[in-house]
Amino acid sequence: MRHEVRVRHIVDADWTGITELEARAYTGLGLSEGRAALESRMRASPDTCFVLDIGPRLAGYLLALPYAEHEYPDLRRTEAEGAAAVSRNLHLHDVVIAEDLRHQGLARHLVGHLMETARAHGYERISLIAVGGSDTFWSARGFTAREGEAAPAGYGPGAVYMHRAVPGDVALAGVAPRTRHSLREVG
Repeated sequence: MRHEVRVRHIVDADWTGITELEARAYTGLGLSEGRAALESRMRASPDTCFVLDIGPRLAGYLLALPYAEHEYPDLRRTEAEGAAAVSRNLHLHDVVIAEDLRHQGLARHLVGHLMETARAHGYERISLIAVGGSDTFWSARGFTAREGEAAPAGYGPGAVYMHRAVPGDVALAGVAPRTRHSLREVG
């Protein structure tokens, strides 16, 4: 039986599932933030944070919020209430898909949705911090790192700050929503 894949905004009932996915993905890397920090990031930009459902199941989530280029969230702190940055850069803070659902293009689906949302809201760039050796994966999707740039503080060994332009035509940018190719594996 096939279930519908649906991207939607986060609601209060999603936080237990989001927190569990985040902990499984990042605790082993020493990067788990906890519920308060995750919720604060969503509150900073609710229009750019999503969950992905497969049928009735919460299968993944994505958190993105405006940050000036080359700035990023401090994993040890929550976002200040009402202090969302005014920026043309949208920072893709977190993408997690349930372990048993990876390699099916679900993260690509979420990121494609984010690209469309970013374009609709007038963002010009998207940044992220590649962790756990995922920088080669992200570079294959058009993200680049600045040569010689210092590793982002607090994101673990080998973390790489990367960015790319928000494409005018998302379908041509290599991140169009799909359901058969994985965009990111965590860990």
